[in-house]
Amino acid sequence: MSKNADEQHKHGAGPAIARRGLLYIVSSPSGAGKTTLARRVLAADPNITMSVSVTTRAPRPGEQQSVDYHFVDRTRFEQMRDGDELLEWAKVFDNFYGTPRAPVEAAISSGKDVLFDIDWQGAQQLSQKMPGDVVRVFVLPPSGDVLEDRLKTRAQDPPEIVAKRMAAASSEISHWPEYDYVIVNTDVETSVASALAILTAERLKRARLLGLSDFVRKLQSAL
Repeated sequence: MSKNADEQHKHGAGPAIARRGLLYIVSSPSGAGKTTLARRVLAADPNITMSVSVTTRAPRPGEQQSVDYHFVDRTRFEQMRDGDELLEWAKVFDNFYGTPRAPVEAAISSGKDVLFDIDWQGAQQLSQKMPGDVVRVFVLPPSGDVLEDRLKTRAQDPPEIVAKRMAAASSEISHWPEYDYVIVNTDVETSVASALAILTAERLKRARLLGLSDFVRKLQSAL
């Protein structure tokens, strides 16, 4: 029995059926709310964990090494990329980002879900490498004015970076048809509820329930 199935059984969520984990991808243009949404999903569900990316950018105020990101220099990043240690990688605003392969593969094999706060480039690469495991959610802002306001109020980036992110938003948004689900983030509580509903539904897909055949055989033999 996987740890995930055991947790479901103990909490009364149904029979303990072994399940393969999934890769839950949340993408959006900067400022649309994907990071807030991702954190709320993590806080609400103990069976999903955050994928910690590696990046060459400098830490922002309050960010912690190996918690928010694995901060590395460019030489180490290139070693990981060239050594096939990354499931995906991309260059964003002059910095590199990537997803370490080993912890992700270990998690989904044990029935644990992994959440990704990544852009469309990373989503494409993950979808190509692990097509049966990914669930892709794209988050849209309710309007361009709201997106600009959110970027300005974050107070973490200088005005020139805000302008660059706004300029890139239209291109990023153009990739929404590549995703399985789209959430327009007008209200955070509604968006979180939608994200959790998507997670619940995807966990119930027959293809992911590796122990379902055994469960059904035992059920039939008891009838």
